[in-house]
Amino acid sequence: MSTSPLKPVDAHLDEVLAAVSPLGSLDMTLSDAHGCVLDEDVVATFPLPPFDNAATDGYAVRTEDVRTASAAAPTVLPVVGDVLPGSTTPYTVQPGLCVRIMTGAPIPPGADAVVAREDTDGGLANVAVRRAPTVGHNIRIAGDDAAVGAPVLTAGAHLGATQIGLLAAVGRDRVTVRPRPRVVVLSTGGELVEPGLPLGRGQIPDSNSALLTSAAQEAGAIAFKVGIVPDEPSQLADTLEDQLIRADVVLTTGGVSVGTSDVVKEVLGRIGSVRFDQLAIDPPMPVGFGAIGPDKTPFFGLPGNPVSAYIAFEIFVRPALRRMIGVEPIQRPTVRARLGEALESPPGRRSYVRGALNVEEGAYVVRPVGGAGSHLIAALAAANALIVVPESVTELEPGAAVTVTLLERRHH
Repeated sequence: MSTSPLKPVDAHLDEVLAAVSPLGSLDMTLSDAHGCVLDEDVVATFPLPPFDNAATDGYAVRTEDVRTASAAAPTVLPVVGDVLPGSTTPYTVQPGLCVRIMTGAPIPPGADAVVAREDTDGGLANVAVRRAPTVGHNIRIAGDDAAVGAPVLTAGAHLGATQIGLLAAVGRDRVTVRPRPRVVVLSTGGELVEPGLPLGRGQIPDSNSALLTSAAQEAGAIAFKVGIVPDEPSQLADTLEDQLIRADVVLTTGGVSVGTSDVVKEVLGRIGSVRFDQLAIDPPMPVGFGAIGPDKTPFFGLPGNPVSAYIAFEIFVRPALRRMIGVEPIQRPTVRARLGEALESPPGRRSYVRGALNVEEGAYVVRPVGGAGSHLIAALAAANALIVVPESVTELEPGAAVTVTLLERRHH
């Protein structure tokens, strides 16, 4: 058994983050840019909206003509035409006349207000106006949303649905973005079978590929699930070399312990430089990190146990992916919470305990879920937080204040 000291968690994370940086910028269409981080400042090159337009269906009028209109004494005006969205008809509203107008249609010259249809009798040839509008009533003024030259998005903005919509609204069909990193996920192990297939003696479904592919996507990456690769050096080497073509990061699980059948270390020695460290972390786990292939692609070798693999992903891989995307913060948010029940932790190791975080009487309370086994994925699925227990702490009593890392938020 090795007597070498355990590597501190923070030292390993610092090494990982020092080895990765934001990916180079690319020019992309809006559909491809969705989910990426903007790498340029975008300004409006024309007013938004581009022209004065109607905010409602109704009648474009001159306020002078209807200044005395009321429900008791409506003002009746002749309707000389219709203005629809996209209309180029050169109507001019002359004194004593009006035009029917639809929402979004350009305001015709002469008109200085729009009377909503519900404030009239809805007439066709003539309309009875029952309310006196003020100048500008129900008109969206050109440049109201953004004037020419006004910044609408700045570099570093995450491009979600509304940001993509805004870019389209200001006439952009392409933007410069930092692309999402492409993560290749594969599992090793002769005991693994694809989910859905019948299990033979000693076999288990490969849950890690699905777990880590989804985790990478939640972190903002594009993930490719390769699935199961046999514990055979040449097949693993061939698979890794094939996948490097499309990978910004390679992520494997299994094959990183001290067992004699572990082939990941053997293969990696041929195609890259990867170190496997025993970390001062609980659940205990060896974690590999380095670079492989001609482009020095970052490589993470995670444990085969699902809980260990997920926690290693959260602590080391997710921050690296966020750094590569170029977004801050790279760490998940944390809160302080009251511990709902006693907790023990091994000395000299930082524990990440699966927890259920709730609000009780206006304060955060967290309780451990599941046992200590790193294979208990059912308990992992029930957790919405990780309780962080420092290396120097071995026992915590109920009511103790603890730091809690928030996982994906739940919607009930």
